[in-house]
Amino acid sequence: MAGHNLQTQLAKQKRWDAVFVNTTKAAAVLVLLSLGAILVSLIVGAWPSMQTFGFDFYTSNNWDPVAGEYGALAPIYGTVMTSIMAIVIAVPISFGIAIFLTELCPTFLKKPLGIAIELLAGIPSIIYGMWGLFVFAPFFGNNIQPWLTEHLGDLPMIGKLFVGAPMGIGLFTAALVLAIMIIPFIAATMRDVFSVVPNLLKESAYGMGATTWEVMFKIILPYTKGGVVGGVILGLGRALGETMAVTFLIGNTFNINPSMFASGVSITSALANEFAEASDPLHLASLLHLGLILFMITFVVLSISRLMLRNMDKRAGH
Repeated sequence: MAGHNLQTQLAKQKRWDAVFVNTTKAAAVLVLLSLGAILVSLIVGAWPSMQTFGFDFYTSNNWDPVAGEYGALAPIYGTVMTSIMAIVIAVPISFGIAIFLTELCPTFLKKPLGIAIELLAGIPSIIYGMWGLFVFAPFFGNNIQPWLTEHLGDLPMIGKLFVGAPMGIGLFTAALVLAIMIIPFIAATMRDVFSVVPNLLKESAYGMGATTWEVMFKIILPYTKGGVVGGVILGLGRALGETMAVTFLIGNTFNINPSMFASGVSITSALANEFAEASDPLHLASLLHLGLILFMITFVVLSISRLMLRNMDKRAGH
């Protein structure tokens, strides 16, 4: 009797295990199907634009809905430049925050500071955009930008990056607000992955005379490189896909200018500004074409990050 009950229990557990395994498989397949459906819908929607403009769509800076001429170079430039500048600003600051919280912060401050970072990550992007437009942009245009233009605008090579009318809005302002938005995401991720490093490894390094700097770069970073890269890619993905804050601050003009203070446009801001008003089928197809480009940029960024992690793992093995 006991053996029969045990067999019944084992059979029941096997059935539940099969249900669990099949459910997780279905969830994974659903993600892939959703991704494929998004890609197919973007390609179908953008197909008229692909047929009409071909490769010229990616190299043209002309965006004229009245004349029916569209080019994606300016939105691509604005998206890439603001995202790169945001990452360059955000990663060192996030790294410093994570180091302080895990290695240097007094115990009574760790929890309040951690909660504060998580709260910053939860603020809606439109709030950042409104703050940037009504508070930061006027201050930057009146106080910081004129000083930078006066002292750096005449320098050879890099001077052209700091010229322009002190309007306060432009590529740099949008990138700076983007950096403020993504710092909580990157810092929280780095803090969490730094926290999982075994204390034995760190204490052994300290016992051998290593400094905090050496422990950070020779013990913690190699141990958590996957999570660190993942946090940076998470922040970069947020920067690439951000819409409202960038729309408020970038200036929304279809031009390409080497100056960081010049106005520009991103793919997301172009979609936000024009998608609701696109009555011409070719205009709508061109906007969907921009969405497809953003999809591919994100895919390429994620692929590069995976290759970087694979190469780092290979070098670590050797």
